[in-house]
Amino acid sequence: MNISKLYKLFLEFPKVCTDSRNTVEGSLFFALKGDNFNGNAFAEKALEKCAYAIVDEEVFCMDERYILVENALSTLQSLASYHRKRMGTPIIAITGTNGKTTTKELIAKVMSEKYKVVYTQGNLNNHIGVPITLLNITKDDEFCIVEMGANHVGEIEQLCKIAAPDFGIITNVGRAHLEGFGSIEGVKKGKGELYKYLYENNGLAFINDDSEILEDMNPPHDSVYYGTKSFTHCQGKILGSDLFLKFAWFATNGIAQDDDKLDWNKKNRVITTNLIGKYNFENALAAVCVGNNFGIEPEEVKKALENYIPNNNRSQLTRTKKNTLLLDAYNANPTSMKMAIENFIELKLPNKVIILGDMLELGSAAIREHGVIVGLVNDNSFDNIYLVGDIFYQFNDVDGVNVFKNISDLGKCFQQKPLENKSILIKGSRSMELEYITKYL
Repeated sequence: MNISKLYKLFLEFPKVCTDSRNTVEGSLFFALKGDNFNGNAFAEKALEKCAYAIVDEEVFCMDERYILVENALSTLQSLASYHRKRMGTPIIAITGTNGKTTTKELIAKVMSEKYKVVYTQGNLNNHIGVPITLLNITKDDEFCIVEMGANHVGEIEQLCKIAAPDFGIITNVGRAHLEGFGSIEGVKKGKGELYKYLYENNGLAFINDDSEILEDMNPPHDSVYYGTKSFTHCQGKILGSDLFLKFAWFATNGIAQDDDKLDWNKKNRVITTNLIGKYNFENALAAVCVGNNFGIEPEEVKKALENYIPNNNRSQLTRTKKNTLLLDAYNANPTSMKMAIENFIELKLPNKVIILGDMLELGSAAIREHGVIVGLVNDNSFDNIYLVGDIFYQFNDVDGVNVFKNISDLGKCFQQKPLENKSILIKGSRSMELEYITKYL
């Protein structure tokens, strides 16, 4: 079946599923393959609810409800691209080493004050998640915000071909996914594929002017700048970050301003967020800049950002019966880990404890990068330091740290020696599942 015929079917059944365990009545099931599963084998179960199953192995075709294609994944991507072109909805693409999910959430919150917005749910930001986001666009949506993740050169380029973004943001570039990218230069090249697409297709980029790396990555001529310096289109200043980030901003439209004459306490330009850490300033200012560019009034920007409460294990503050938890366990790499620790050090909190999980996908740099983190936390006066994971475990002979192979062993430790009246930072890669340790805290 060609894409135009499949698209007619999609218009009749405009919901897509890729997991037979989470099907939706009257949807299309795409039988995708992974390293440890073959979606074709689950097509029959999916059809208990789904209207049709798109499969790529003829042996699984049992009746007219099975649609045979050459490759189910590429068909999903082609259908998404076809739908995106038919809808014509402006696309804002977001990538970067750190902060892309938070930035996406904040931009969606701000833009929703004026527009009907559809955006990436969770962090469905890969070669499967991006097409699913695009297929959620309806004729009523006025903007689509698409998060793009990558751990190899060429992935952002592929996602741009599918999504065809009109606007884009690279939040930052740091030391992450080194196993796939190979080096920091590889990270720059991979993330820079978004700038390259915008450059070649007359798109507009929103750029953090405080980052020299981003300026060196050949952004498109049509760009809007934000940052702490004059000559930006949107200028911001941190007013406080203990505990929650507080900042002010001005729309300068690229004209130099005399900072001494700016009223940084102007009521509708002062925003007190529910975000922990000054490292979230760049994420919040990006949302301000995008909103300002598309005509969101300052009062609406303020309301949107002040009403946003993180609930996705990112910069999330939780007070239990025993402790205060700063949960930032959705992802971790050397850059984000260092920023989180340094911010925690600066916070005026009592009885600080730190719990860190392994940072993954660092390849040959893993031991070195974890060693840097061990040195950083051990040089500061924390009440206790807990490290968990196979990589951190290799530092079990370092004085002053408690090291565990896995979450289960760490949980047993807290059962035997409970922590109470502590301020605790929890940070690690997503697959470490550090959020499960909170039940002991």
